[in-house]
Amino acid sequence: MAGPPASLSARDVGSFAYLSVKDRSPQILTKAIDTLHRHKSEFFEKHGEKGLEAEKKAISLLSKLRNELQTDKPIVPLVEKFVDTDIWNQYLEYQQSLLNESDGKPRWFLSPWLFVECYMYRRIHEAIIQSPPIDDFDIFKEFKDQNFFESQESIIALCTHLQELRKTIEDLDENQLKNEFFKVLQISLWGNKCDLSLSGGEHISQKTNIMNSLEDLKPFILVNDMDRLWSLLSNCKKTREKESVTRVDIVLDNSGFELITDLVLADFLLSSKLATKIHFYGKTIPWFVSDTTLHDFNWIIKQLKHSNNKWVSQCGVDWEDHVKTGRWVYLDHIFWTLPHEFSAVSQVAPDLHAALQKAHLIFFKGDLNYRKLTGDRRWEFTVPFHEALSGFHPAPLCSIRTLKAEVQVGLQPGQGEQLTASEPNWLTAGKYGVFQFDGPL
Repeated sequence: MAGPPASLSARDVGSFAYLSVKDRSPQILTKAIDTLHRHKSEFFEKHGEKGLEAEKKAISLLSKLRNELQTDKPIVPLVEKFVDTDIWNQYLEYQQSLLNESDGKPRWFLSPWLFVECYMYRRIHEAIIQSPPIDDFDIFKEFKDQNFFESQESIIALCTHLQELRKTIEDLDENQLKNEFFKVLQISLWGNKCDLSLSGGEHISQKTNIMNSLEDLKPFILVNDMDRLWSLLSNCKKTREKESVTRVDIVLDNSGFELITDLVLADFLLSSKLATKIHFYGKTIPWFVSDTTLHDFNWIIKQLKHSNNKWVSQCGVDWEDHVKTGRWVYLDHIFWTLPHEFSAVSQVAPDLHAALQKAHLIFFKGDLNYRKLTGDRRWEFTVPFHEALSGFHPAPLCSIRTLKAEVQVGLQPGQGEQLTASEPNWLTAGKYGVFQFDGPL
């Protein structure tokens, strides 16, 4: 049997991976350097001269990283001791072992895009932790916060919809409940458009009421397995004894507006009794500009709670209560910020794999999770999703993703080619979305 196809890589000149490494990654590093520079006086106020020295050091390390990337230097091992340093350096050795003699060492424009992109964010983190006393500074925080504040109108509309729905949810018949479930799923899908790493850190927020666009956006869902999700969760609900648990895990993507859409979905799952417990997985360190950390998760709930809009504030109160009572559990794990595809989780992080196996359903939000689910490879569009997962199946799972990278599987024959002919950038613009399920039929 033939092995999996080659990884996406910047060696394909003109590809999205190439343009990302060539243009977008240096742009993100430049913004990170600017952010440090702008916080100079704050570092001085907090830490005096030591703060200024740290700011200089972090900027110097990030400038060096940007130069290495732009001149396609060999990728070097991590040096600062951190919980994942050894695993990263072993992975770097593994990448080296895959190369021909002629290739020499792994390089930015020759190695798999998924690896070098993750490596860049891990090096950004290394630059910060090598620069105490500013070693706990989240270089992307202000971008995430701004996305949240600029999306207020849409957040108010969502929270209002949710609170109104909760008043009547007990009275809905099965068909009405199913329709509402489909609505919150679509809200979560289109919330994934707000991705700051795709825009190179430029502002992307949700300024309009997403609820009004759901019907218009339906034609842009290329794979729609929502019925299978409903079937799975409604069966769990019907067969559940009073005491037993239905647990849904959500592997989060972006903070800001997208996180709100995921929390609305999670709240609906509890209110409708389609689930009794939600586990959220976020990142242990700042990642891909806008990915959710524990601090982001808690900060957003707190912001909502203190809102002067009563429905928004009510969501904040309810969600804080879900966390306190353990109906919602936020977890992080270093595996989510490693460069490995998910099929390696049972070897690299057997504890995480064992935890995921206990879920009744796992939602993987966003593009990076999709790339890691499928190994970020040059799959044919018609390859079944199950096959592209390369053996990763801890529990029934579903990718909820808007397309922002040149990888997509599970399409109908001719569907991908037709889209390519009419819209050359359909794979990368975030215009199309999928609900792609892998589980029992």
